[in-house]
This record gives sequence, C-alpha cells and structure tokens, in this order.
Amino acid sequence: MLWIISCVDKANTAAIREKHLQPHRDYLQSQKKILVLAGATQSDDGASAIGSLFVVNVDSRAQAKAFSDGDPFTQNGVFASVTITRMRKGQWNPEAAEGA
Repeated sequence: MLWIISCVDKANTAAIREKHLQPHRDYLQSQKKILVLAGATQSDDGASAIGSLFVVNVDSRAQAKAFSDGDPFTQNGVFASVTITRMRKGQWNPEAAEGA
C-alpha cells in the first residue's frame, strides 16, 4: 500500500539540510525497493527548499514511520512536522513528470 510522507522544514535549517544532503540521498538510494517518489518541496520561486515529500510502498504506517525515522534529515532536526497519510493509487502517469 502507498503512504505519503509530507515533511515541513523548521525555519532557518537550510545549512543543516545542506550538511546532511549527501547522507539523505544515500539513504534514499538504499530504500529504492520501497521508494516510489521523493523530492524537496520548494518555495513558489524555486529558490529554497521548504520541506520534503515521499511516497513509499510498504505494508503499514509503522513501516512508513520507520522509513521517515531513518532519514538523516529527520534524525538531524530538519523537519518541524512529518505527516503520514495512506493513499490509494487512482491514476499513474509517470510520463507526465518527464522534464519536471
């Protein structure tokens, strides 16, 4: 089943995010078998990250939380909030994201 993990950054954590960016990317690479989609959410002008969004395919909320808890961004205090929501796949059109 799919779970959306929506994270909002704390204020003034850009330096912490940058410091832990490579470990975060390495962690995501290690989770490819469950990671459907991931990316930073951005300000409207695209100038700064304001959070992160993940879609994972796991069996339970506990597993989605374990994924989030294992993220170096979570472990190092980047996020002010993390919301985990179950999702039903209604449409799937990855081609629409090409070039995004």
